[in-house]
Amino acid sequence: MPNVISNTSPLQYLYQANLLDLLPQIYHSIVVPQSVNRELEQGRILGVFLPVLTSLSWIDIITVEFTTAIPDDEKLGPGEKEVIALAQSQPDALVLLDDGLARVRAKQLGIELTGTLGVILKAKKLGYVKEVKPILDRLDELGFRASLVTRKAILKAAEEMDN
Repeated sequence: MPNVISNTSPLQYLYQANLLDLLPQIYHSIVVPQSVNRELEQGRILGVFLPVLTSLSWIDIITVEFTTAIPDDEKLGPGEKEVIALAQSQPDALVLLDDGLARVRAKQLGIELTGTLGVILKAKKLGYVKEVKPILDRLDELGFRASLVTRKAILKAAEEMDN
């Protein structure tokens, strides 16, 4: 199984949708760069409902020493930069990323990736969730941004499209 490295938003939205336990069920363990942990800590300080990663035995928080492959002029946050840099150092890594620019950059670098919606779709295929549509509705309520095209593609892949 590849090393799975997560950025902030998949952890945030799965937690807020009460689905964070899908991650250890599907991937067993997750690696999180320290900057992602800091982003979650800062969000909790501001009153956002976010997980405490240090309380989860299946998450390893690590310090990333380098981000040289990601130019400073890109509009990526510290979390995205560290996730991508870490993935570059682990050729078999799978990255959990939702940010559009970060996903483009990861693809350019040949990094395998998925996101919150991909995790949910995989959970459906593995039988961990029965329906994707109510989860997508909940994510909409939480402010998760997905285009109508993406939503339809996920519902089609989950075999929940109305004809």
